[in-house]
Amino acid sequence: MMFKKITIVGFGLIGSSIAREIKKHKLSKFVSACDISSKHLTEIKKLKLADEVTPNLKQSMIGSDLIIISTPLSAYKEIFVTIKKFANKNVLVTDVGSSKLEVVQMGEKILKNHAYFVPAHPIAGTEQSGPTAGFVNLFKNRWCIITPCKLTNQHSKNKIKKLWEIFGSNVTTMNPKNHDNTMAITSHIPHLIAYNIVGTAAKLESKTKSEVIKFSASGFRDFTRIASSDPTMWRDIMISNKKQILFMLKRFNQDLNNLKKAIEGNNKKKLFNTFRTTRNIRKKIIEAGQDINQPNFGRKN
Repeated sequence: MMFKKITIVGFGLIGSSIAREIKKHKLSKFVSACDISSKHLTEIKKLKLADEVTPNLKQSMIGSDLIIISTPLSAYKEIFVTIKKFANKNVLVTDVGSSKLEVVQMGEKILKNHAYFVPAHPIAGTEQSGPTAGFVNLFKNRWCIITPCKLTNQHSKNKIKKLWEIFGSNVTTMNPKNHDNTMAITSHIPHLIAYNIVGTAAKLESKTKSEVIKFSASGFRDFTRIASSDPTMWRDIMISNKKQILFMLKRFNQDLNNLKKAIEGNNKKKLFNTFRTTRNIRKKIIEAGQDINQPNFGRKN
């Protein structure tokens, strides 16, 4: 076994899927599950995802040689402080957060001289949340990005890399700033746009809103799927990565305004070239194995 005791803090989709992988591959003698939700704790027990189930963060991490943080970003500071006070000296700490630069700076400051920290981000998930939403193979053939920091040495990095490879992930390394730049345009802004357009629909007059829902079997339906993601998690991501998100939003608004002008001016060439370019991007995403080349995203209806 790779570890004597693993503590997983936060049992949403990602945390509970990690627990399932640990159990499947017998990676630890003992797994402690920590979550502040009484509902989650009940579900974890019922699903038998851990040897210990507790809302007590201090109790959960005592004696652990690996702590995996899988909570909203706003909980990180308290978790880091508790690790410093109560966890074993030189404990290995990792996370799964979608924003990294702020997390790295906080971790380096609080955990200095006490823990090894290997920030990580699995590019996997669904719009579902909670312990019952997790499943084995969520991470299979998906990317996991490791963003090393000052508290990462080669040994600790190798252990986390091996862990994610056992889960089936393709592991790569990026610096935190590049990670946040990339996630801002590929994940964070698409979610922001989805939340906004669904919010706009919610504010429409009742008759129009009912028609939008009735005829949502096209693009709008996919916006609602994204916009149904966990609101606490995405609130924290937007605040944590706000610098890069605001920068990318400025670029996005400029491009959107150019399309607006093209529509106003009946500029068919501009519109066609823009749509042709984006269609080619879709082809590259499929070629990279990030989606399937089936009509309607493989849906049967």
